[in-house]
Amino acid sequence: MKNLWNNDEAQHYSGDLALRVYTSRLLGRDTTLVLHGGGNTSVKITEKNILGENEELLYVKGSGWDLETIEAGGFSPVRLQHMLALARLDNLSDPQMVNEMVTHMTRASAPTPSVETILHATLPYKYVDHTHADAIVTLTNTHAGLNRVKKIYGQAVVIVPYIMPGFDLARLCAQEFAAQAHKDTLGMILMNHGIFSFGKTAQESYERMINLVTRAELYLARKNAWSLPTVTATAPDTPQRQNIAQLRRDISNAAGTPMILCIDADPRSLDFARHPDVATLSQQGPATPDHVIRTKRLPMLGRDVAAYTAAYKNYFDTHAPAAKEPKTMLDTAPRVVLDAELGLCTAGRTAKDAAIAKDIYQHTIEIILRATALGGWQALPAQDIFDMEYWDLEQAKLRKGNKPPLFTGEVALVTGAASGIGKACVDALLARGAAVIGLDINPAITTLYQRQDFLGQVCDVTSETQLCTALENGTRAFGGLDMLILNAGIFPASCRIESMTSDAWRNVMNINLDANLALLREAHPLLKHAPKGGRVVIIGSKNVPAPGPGAAAYSTSKAALNQLARVAALEWGKDHIRINSLHPNAVFDTGLWSDDILHARATHYGMSVDQYKRNNVLGVDVTRRDVAELAAEMCGPLFAKTTAAQVPVDGGNERVI
Repeated sequence: MKNLWNNDEAQHYSGDLALRVYTSRLLGRDTTLVLHGGGNTSVKITEKNILGENEELLYVKGSGWDLETIEAGGFSPVRLQHMLALARLDNLSDPQMVNEMVTHMTRASAPTPSVETILHATLPYKYVDHTHADAIVTLTNTHAGLNRVKKIYGQAVVIVPYIMPGFDLARLCAQEFAAQAHKDTLGMILMNHGIFSFGKTAQESYERMINLVTRAELYLARKNAWSLPTVTATAPDTPQRQNIAQLRRDISNAAGTPMILCIDADPRSLDFARHPDVATLSQQGPATPDHVIRTKRLPMLGRDVAAYTAAYKNYFDTHAPAAKEPKTMLDTAPRVVLDAELGLCTAGRTAKDAAIAKDIYQHTIEIILRATALGGWQALPAQDIFDMEYWDLEQAKLRKGNKPPLFTGEVALVTGAASGIGKACVDALLARGAAVIGLDINPAITTLYQRQDFLGQVCDVTSETQLCTALENGTRAFGGLDMLILNAGIFPASCRIESMTSDAWRNVMNINLDANLALLREAHPLLKHAPKGGRVVIIGSKNVPAPGPGAAAYSTSKAALNQLARVAALEWGKDHIRINSLHPNAVFDTGLWSDDILHARATHYGMSVDQYKRNNVLGVDVTRRDVAELAAEMCGPLFAKTTAAQVPVDGGNERVI
């Protein structure tokens, strides 16, 4: 394991808390140490309070922060002496413990302190680091894990048997530390959980962590259980988007809410899904109970969601006390699926949640394979996993959770998404919680947003091959399709009918009409599987009800597209797919309208630019955001019982009215 400490970097961090931030980020950079909010760190600092009195504080990582990106504000300042007093109690429920931590912070705006705050407080060191290092978890999840840990570390570490996080773990660690620690103690290993290091300085604590984990890695390497063999498994060439969409729908139905489903067909995931012993290796439990909230107790093998949920209900009934069941939020939907064709499939309420589950289980696969090579993978008993999954504190988080955005768990596709109305539609959908697939012929679409819930793809919508590839990629990224915004199109230069060439006519029809037919046809099987029903919004034009001279090709193509939408609404209603059209006009904040063109058109009509832009019945300026917001609302519950509607967004046009 590489030591990332850099003296030049460290010089930029002045003070105890700043150095705590620096080494926390060093730990967070290495995914073999911590993943997505895992692990925690702390520092003990004496500060003057508002009365001018010295007060000992424990700055501990706050809930919701990742070590890789943590800032000073991500640490919660808790009164140390009160935490030490709590540690001396015989009993303290976990909800009471959290209340005591929160009510004894010195900054009201700080995040909720880590559930392991009391544990950090009891360790008599200024700096404390805690990770779920892959190598440590691998060692402790084997049949002879305890003996191996003792052989590797001797008296250098305190060894604590597994107990779930919370007050009881803090008390046990304090007891074991008092019994086992000595002046040369470097760290503490929690079986099936992780490792602690500590020191007088941030550098000492960090480097002890690196050295301790390196010992475990070297041991595994000597036993040929660290470097995994190269695999070359490949996925079938046949499209899988319909299978993926159906799987996502079944998982969403089991969860009672739309879910994002991420597909990873990398060689390692495929090879593990096809492993001859996968039914044994994967069905013991997670690498550490801390991961169960993200990945559930066990992955699902294959795609039979009904069988999985029935087994999960039986597992719940077996391990939950009868009195607890009514108070517990039972979620039987899988979060991880291992499939021989698809590879590793991970589900979450958001794209971020699904990505986190993917990262965690990819590490879990490596841990399982290493433990197997070491002599046998052995996870914790099912009851321990259940207690973590249905822990009072985790259930409280679920019950307390804020109402999610409107389209959380849903997937939208927008064509012509790199600019103008299309980009505004992307923004409106992202703001409502949707994961968005953006298509555009402009390569800028790929870097439009760098976020997990957006996938930008270069696509010429007139190429059916490219459309199918884009749908396949989008489905693998997010699991399916709920909403489709048909926006891509061209508005050619004015041309009277007697001057229209056949090639010019066909080009407009190909882009504005034929391409949309192809996309509707290919998207239909995905929209059928939308958990809340599919929705399509056509970005039409005022030219549908009120064509103008010189726009024969454009007006005809948009009118034909509008008619296509009406027929689709008739045919697809039985599939719970609704289709509505918007007819914007005079939307001037798009790439089609430069300042020079606007000025020229206004001058032609004897108006100022502002008068020209507001030349409608209501005298308002119609923007691309206005169109996009209504397009997004058409996909929401307000239009749940409306299909084949045509709604103008033009401020009122006399020729239409």
